[in-house]
Amino acid sequence: MTIADERQATIEQMVQRGKGILAADESQPTIAKRFVPINVESTEENRRAYRALMFTAPGIEDYISGVITFEETLGQISDNGILLPEVLARRGIVPGIKVDKGTGPLALSPGDLITYGLDGLAERLQHYKSQGARFAKWREVYSISEHNPTALGIAANAEMLARYAAVCQEQGVVPIVEPEVLIDGDHSLARCAEVTEAVQKEIFHALHRHHVVLEHMILKPNMVLPGKDHPVRAGAEEIAAATLRVFRRTVPAAVPSINFLSGGLSQEEATANLNAMNAGYPYVSWLLSFSYGRALQQPVLQAWQGKVENVVAAQQALLKRARLNGAAQRGEYLATMEASN
Repeated sequence: MTIADERQATIEQMVQRGKGILAADESQPTIAKRFVPINVESTEENRRAYRALMFTAPGIEDYISGVITFEETLGQISDNGILLPEVLARRGIVPGIKVDKGTGPLALSPGDLITYGLDGLAERLQHYKSQGARFAKWREVYSISEHNPTALGIAANAEMLARYAAVCQEQGVVPIVEPEVLIDGDHSLARCAEVTEAVQKEIFHALHRHHVVLEHMILKPNMVLPGKDHPVRAGAEEIAAATLRVFRRTVPAAVPSINFLSGGLSQEEATANLNAMNAGYPYVSWLLSFSYGRALQQPVLQAWQGKVENVVAAQQALLKRARLNGAAQRGEYLATMEASN
């Protein structure tokens, strides 16, 4: 099998109607924050137990096609002693890996951030691939203010995403390209649309320069939303219209799937927004799906509480959210489904 064949096989397994991606790639500081409200200490064993309960949840393979993991997770085992990437693979779920190393200030560009982690990426990908990972994820973030993101910030972040994607594809790994325009702030929906359009245009110019095969990547962007402190809220249909207007202008039809992130949205909002896109715009070129973290995991954490006796209830909570988002991916979600088990 050639490198291109490997990537194609991964894409075909990940991009399926009615399915999306579970983002379980929280770094150790981030998952520690997630555990605080349920009074669970972030030990290696607790992190293993939590990830294992999600990955072994009965039925999730019907709605989840891939899982983004954190580096630690690739070497952890299930309660039955099976490596967690193998647990996923046996269920037809593709294991993936977060490969960026977090963000820091972009030099001489106040207010803009840049993501670290390109050094040694090819070698790390070879190691992750030997552990079962078949796709990777890299996130760049864009804060909206009066002056940000700057043209320099947009260009620098696009270059990083394109370089990362090119290294992934050279190694036979499918890249998830994640540019997140943050929901923090009081900006309007129109301002978010303006920034998101500029970001996406620059990213695809950079991907083209670096010879990235668009058919062998997945885009994981933000939805177009007003800032969380903006006085005017937007409904699902307005968000869907604004989001699809931007992506029709900027994302080539060759990209097989757009898997939206849920940053800052409640689990119900994330599902309703995705459904509005699929129900209202059934003829777009890409699969419109999900790659949710908190919007899938929040009810799982609340049900689990770190207790063995709650594992089944936590798994059922994950299955329910996965099922509802699978319905939204088909444009078949109804708010009344939230009341069902």
